[in-house]
Amino acid sequence: MTSGAARGNLRQHARSPVELPITVSDAANKVEGHIEFNTGDLSVGGAFIRSDLLFEVGEELQLDFAMPDGRQIRARGKVVRVARDSGDDVIPGMGIQFVALTDADRDAIRALCTRGSHG
Repeated sequence: MTSGAARGNLRQHARSPVELPITVSDAANKVEGHIEFNTGDLSVGGAFIRSDLLFEVGEELQLDFAMPDGRQIRARGKVVRVARDSGDDVIPGMGIQFVALTDADRDAIRALCTRGSHG
């Protein structure tokens, strides 16, 4: 079993605890509509989205969110981890890896994470 600290050391990108509203929709457009969540943390490589409603590992999602400065970010992401509420202080949600993100949007996320802004 990997501890949270050890798991954090395996990350490719530094994460910043940032809470932003995020709109999630099915990337394949199989489902009409969207769902709104909040991020728990964010990096140039992805985000952790807090939610009791969970998609399956491997699903691709369209993600839309606004940075604290108002810049709109649109990314495609893949669910790479799911955390279910087990009652053991586990925050339910999904780890999302960005698979499509413009360089400008990546730079904006990098700047936010470097500043350590909390919105």
